[in-house]
Amino acid sequence: MSQITRQYPVGKYHKPGAISPADRARWIETIAATPVRMREAVTALAAQQLDTPYREGGWTARHVVHHLPESHMNAYIRFKLALTEDNPVIKPYDEAAWARLNDVASAPIEASLDLLEALHRRWVVLMRGMQEADWTRGYIHPEAKDGKVIPLEEVLALYAWHSDHHLAHIKSVM
Repeated sequence: MSQITRQYPVGKYHKPGAISPADRARWIETIAATPVRMREAVTALAAQQLDTPYREGGWTARHVVHHLPESHMNAYIRFKLALTEDNPVIKPYDEAAWARLNDVASAPIEASLDLLEALHRRWVVLMRGMQEADWTRGYIHPEAKDGKVIPLEEVLALYAWHSDHHLAHIKSVM
């Protein structure tokens, strides 16, 4: 059972066992709804709350708003790589270093909200057009200890959780 904390307000991610088409459809709907849910959540924040960390030592709401499209851009590209190459090895990135770059501190959150909306629109179109066999395609993450291919249906589950996880962070600063 996952422990709910300020760091993991929806619980830690756990890789699902058997994944059904209904599971995938539900997770795709989570991805589709995330931009609207994120925009609603930040609209409810006062200006100073954007710069409030969701937990001690954690990112601010502003960091989270900018992080979500950056992370999901990587996921979208990884989907496309897995669909067009055989078991590609993906490039990891240092999300904490990205969060320290000046665009996170100075770009308006509207830019990231718009990016998230456009990105998710494309990603959802891609996923809804995938065939059953496409969901077993995957990629290799070089930081994974086992070196196994991660199937796209598991990646989808992870990013649906990731969406809910960070939305809960935003809501926690209200």
